[in-house]
Amino acid sequence: MDDCLFCRIGRGELPAAKVFDDGDVFAIEDLHPQAPVHLLVIPHVHRTNAGALGPADGALAARLVAVAAELGGRLGSGGYRLVVNTGPQGGQTVGHLHLHVLAGRPMAWPPG
Repeated sequence: MDDCLFCRIGRGELPAAKVFDDGDVFAIEDLHPQAPVHLLVIPHVHRTNAGALGPADGALAARLVAVAAELGGRLGSGGYRLVVNTGPQGGQTVGHLHLHVLAGRPMAWPPG
């Protein structure tokens, strides 16, 4: 998608604080962090949200979670939270699938 914010960041057209990129998935620091560690793990391929994933996307979904878990484990001493917001009522503000990695503070429950 030519005008998608995360697609443009993934292509290097817009600056972002990248902390990981393997060509399939990249991770950036969130511009509005909700925890001391707040990363977004994003696939280079455009998928609107988790609901847009199909049977052929199993490897992509697994890679997103694996990268998020690796970053959370490395940066979140004591634990971390993975969040996927889907759709406007789910809190999604950018129409490109991404996982939030939150760490560095105790997480409350329920989350929102």
